[in-house]
Amino acid sequence: MEIKEELSLEDVNKLILQKEELELTPEIKEQVNQCYEFLKDFSKEKVIYGINTGFGPMAQWKIEDQDLEQLQYNIIRSHSTGAGTPLPNIYVRAALLSRIMTFIKGHSGVNISSVELLIHFFNQKIYPIIPEHGSVGASGDLVQLAHLALALIGEGEVSYLGKRVKSSDVFKDLGIKPLKMYIREGLALTNGTAVMTGIGLVNLLYARKLIHWSLLASVLMNEIASSYDDFMSETLNGLKRHEGQKRVAEQMRIMSEGSKRLRNRMKELYHLQESNIFKHKVQPYYSLRCIPQIVGPILDEWENAKTVLINELNSVDDNPIVDKEHNTVLHGGNFHGDYVSFEMDKLKISVAKLTMLTERQMNYLFHDRINGILPPFVNLGKLGLNYGLQASQFTATSTTAECQTLSMPMYIHSIPNNNDNQDVVSMGTNSALICARVIENSYQVMAIHMMALVQAVDCLRIKEELSPKTKDLYNRIREIVPPFVEDTPKYEEINKLITFLKQ
Repeated sequence: MEIKEELSLEDVNKLILQKEELELTPEIKEQVNQCYEFLKDFSKEKVIYGINTGFGPMAQWKIEDQDLEQLQYNIIRSHSTGAGTPLPNIYVRAALLSRIMTFIKGHSGVNISSVELLIHFFNQKIYPIIPEHGSVGASGDLVQLAHLALALIGEGEVSYLGKRVKSSDVFKDLGIKPLKMYIREGLALTNGTAVMTGIGLVNLLYARKLIHWSLLASVLMNEIASSYDDFMSETLNGLKRHEGQKRVAEQMRIMSEGSKRLRNRMKELYHLQESNIFKHKVQPYYSLRCIPQIVGPILDEWENAKTVLINELNSVDDNPIVDKEHNTVLHGGNFHGDYVSFEMDKLKISVAKLTMLTERQMNYLFHDRINGILPPFVNLGKLGLNYGLQASQFTATSTTAECQTLSMPMYIHSIPNNNDNQDVVSMGTNSALICARVIENSYQVMAIHMMALVQAVDCLRIKEELSPKTKDLYNRIREIVPPFVEDTPKYEEINKLITFLKQ
């Protein structure tokens, strides 16, 4: 894909999940070069933060000309202090993309070699080893991005061809040269929201899939329960002025088209009844009936998070900013990650609620005294001797509880540091990582739920009565998890289902 100044979420999906490559255009190259040449001339005999001053509280010290190149190396080396588990490659790939997108705007003053090497890493799937802990999300992701930059200068480690190796060895093997420091390469590479933005974009893509699976599972749930279909009605949901609710109801109507399991209230109840007691529930439980009202706000939040994250990706997020149009360099706080942090907190709360909904639907399937139509734990074997999915509920319940605990906001946990220079911070990367954990947890719960749904379909022998879309879901799940009567370990099948759901 030719690189462009504005990327959509679909572009991100192709570049990150589908691993398409980037191609630098002559126009973008010229734009970066012009900015670099301007800054090189403009910075002479002027005091500009991070070019000829120290960093952070050390900015009060001017740096001598002979030390300017060393200054840029020093910020990378001194800030490579991360700890913890390395970020998965997919997050690092997204971070590389985010850093590239800032530099190509022509406001960072970097040499074109920085952009070219970042793109080379991106295309060749060379992923710097970046520890998960270190960022407070204020001057951006200083520590994590320092580890990214460390790899670029040939001093860090990378993940390449499935192995963790020295960056210098990869440079040698591929016949390429480490990045050279020019005017402000060190500061530009370390200063910005690239890591939290990258993780956030991946979160968006995976959360979107979760919402889809939740709606499809909810339709199948109502088919299993043989619910009345008016809870999805266009008229009913249109009387609430929330776009998410209306869209959810619409999608569920589409998913349920052709179903022979859903009931029509007009035909069955809106006439004289001989009995005063109804065997079939007049209204099902909220976890079946209130899907538009529950998932609607989740969808609305996802849309808002999408807007914020795509805006962040397409922004210039470092400091200072080179403004060649007005012949100046501007100092400010575009590196601050509050926008990302706030949205990641909201998104993780949304996904936690989605997980709670999934767990409640699963409980309906497992609890025979609630559903009244299925054996306990959709056990197709001999009750007492066999256990069905009884123990799987333990996993789903404990994982849902963790999601609830993790949903405490990170956004408000600002702790001053850096000699109080960074006295209000965003904790954006922490927020994005916790959100990622909640999303991964939700996939685990959804995988178990899918297993329960297809068992319920088999128990009731209703496969041929399902809508085409839910029947297709049944068939796809059954390709991974065959029907079972006897007790068998389920952990491998759960992992296979997670992989399927995330594809």
